[in-house]
Amino acid sequence: LPESVHDGALYDALKAEIGELDIKISRAASAQALQASLAQPAGAHAEAESQEGVEGFEADVMSRRDYLRALAGADGVATFNGRSRSRLGGADANAQEKFARALAIVRASGIRAPKEKAFVSLGEQLLAVHNYYVTRGVNADNRLVRAPTGAGEVDPTGGGFLVQTDFAAAIFMVAHDMGDLLSRVNKIPIGDKFNGIKIPGVDETSRATGSRWGGVQSYWADEGATVTPTKPKFRMIEFSLHKLFSLMYTTDELLQDQQALSQIASQAFSEEVMFMTEDGLFEGGGGGLPLGILPGANNATTPTGAALSVLPTYGSSTDAAYYSGPTLLIPSTKGQPSGSVVKSNIDAMWGRMWARSRKNAVWLVNQDVEPQLLNLNQPIGTGGQGGSLVYMPPGGMSDEPYAKIYGRPVIPTEYNPGLGRPGDIMLADLSQYTLVDKGGVQAATSMHVAFLTDQMVFRITYRVDGKPMWTVPMAPFAAGGLYKSPFVALQAR
Repeated sequence: LPESVHDGALYDALKAEIGELDIKISRAASAQALQASLAQPAGAHAEAESQEGVEGFEADVMSRRDYLRALAGADGVATFNGRSRSRLGGADANAQEKFARALAIVRASGIRAPKEKAFVSLGEQLLAVHNYYVTRGVNADNRLVRAPTGAGEVDPTGGGFLVQTDFAAAIFMVAHDMGDLLSRVNKIPIGDKFNGIKIPGVDETSRATGSRWGGVQSYWADEGATVTPTKPKFRMIEFSLHKLFSLMYTTDELLQDQQALSQIASQAFSEEVMFMTEDGLFEGGGGGLPLGILPGANNATTPTGAALSVLPTYGSSTDAAYYSGPTLLIPSTKGQPSGSVVKSNIDAMWGRMWARSRKNAVWLVNQDVEPQLLNLNQPIGTGGQGGSLVYMPPGGMSDEPYAKIYGRPVIPTEYNPGLGRPGDIMLADLSQYTLVDKGGVQAATSMHVAFLTDQMVFRITYRVDGKPMWTVPMAPFAAGGLYKSPFVALQAR
């Protein structure tokens, strides 16, 4: 102000005020940067090395899994593998214990709120937010940090209060570590300035000569002979982030018990983020959802797919399979009982799994399928009696956390449709599915009071998109060969 030039006291006061504002702005920017850097998916560092230079992509310095391994090694603990040992807990630890351990790991990294600004627990922060809204701001806890309002790329009305950085990161960590599907997909984080990403992918749908890598061809030629030049063909794979809202309604009675609120909130948010994201990558239909490996698997109308003969790469093969996107739908065996699973189904699915994906593939099954698998065996001799088991249950017979078929884990999920429907049993290489997210569990908790039911509504958001890296099954190189894919499902029986 002009008058401050001649008034020394006023000048000093304005200078001090500006200095304080600069400090607050710097702290806020640092807190947001720390939150974004911590809440990254597993394996981000590995993907970063292969995605450098891609428009809209910002790699983290160290992936979460690399960090955990380093931390575990420093403490003399066995390598972290999603089912931690020693102080990281056993496979049967409940959700609250997992959250507490994840929070301890996050805080051990040095990422936490300043002491004077830190809440002791998630429940304490939620109660502080509740008190703010109930008293209309009169009883405001100075540890609460406002989320930006009116500046969201998708939700301009978003706001509320930011979840404390270490709580948000712990929720994200637990969600991804306890997800059997999420822990296996290819994950890529993107920077704060972007709302999506485009990744160049090889446009390869056939292994025929001249089609590999979308159009690279080799020649056997004599010295001095000329050849026709070729080049690979690429397609742009576009990801546009979708916002996943997780809401939790709490009664006034629960709000009075901070410990119970903290336990229920951490468990509920972690599990819901995990469930909805995994369901989206399994059966999402695209649009406002991720694109799944078998879209609409649990819809009332049974997905039947399309005949392979409609593909432009279809040759003289008499392949009887159908396809839905990149997923092959393998027909049942002639005369097979309704709703059954027989050994020939398993053999056919394994035979159609792309050979390069077999080492990463897992069997995803509806739990109702397991009794069918227990009766599978490989007959020996002319009488077809006895033989070896096809399905190796966990525990006494295989001493593994998962059952196995063809040496690959069998994982029961809630996402596979019921027995007899397409996809009730699938063989999938989930590394061929890419998940893109932004900042982990980010953006805030916002609340709305439900006066008539005496409830509060807590909300967190997670921005994510995902899709298979294949568009259709691969046409074979061998004459008369069958189509292959990293995603194989058994058709209706």
